[in-house]
Amino acid sequence: MHRDRFRRLVQQALNSLPPEIDGYLDNVAIVVEREPTPEDLDDAGIPRGTELFGLYIGTPLIDRSEYHMTLPDRIAIYQGPLERAFHPRVIPEEVRRTVLHEIAHHFGFDEDEMERLDLH
Repeated sequence: MHRDRFRRLVQQALNSLPPEIDGYLDNVAIVVEREPTPEDLDDAGIPRGTELFGLYIGTPLIDRSEYHMTLPDRIAIYQGPLERAFHPRVIPEEVRRTVLHEIAHHFGFDEDEMERLDLH
C-alpha cells in the first residue's frame, strides 16, 4: 500500500473519534513509521521478530499529576507489520483498531481492559 494511503487510514481513524476526545490528544504526536526499531520492540517488551502494530510512549492520563513543559507523548503506527499480518481489504479496520488501542493506552487502559473492549 502506498504510504500516503496508509497515512490517510490513520487520519480517518482519528477523524472517527468523538470530538470531545480531541482535547485529550493535544500533547500527543501520532506518527506513521514503516517498521518498529529494536528500541521500539524493547519499549513494548516484546521479543525481536514479533510483529508490533503500534506503540504508545508517554505517561497515561491517569498517572499524571503535574504534566507541563514536557515533550509530547508519542503514538507510532507501523505500516509494515500491519501489511504483513492482514489482507489488504481488512487493513483499514486493523489500522483503526490499532489507533484506538494506542489511544486507549494514553488514557490508561491495560491489555486486559483492551481485550474486554475488543481492542487487542
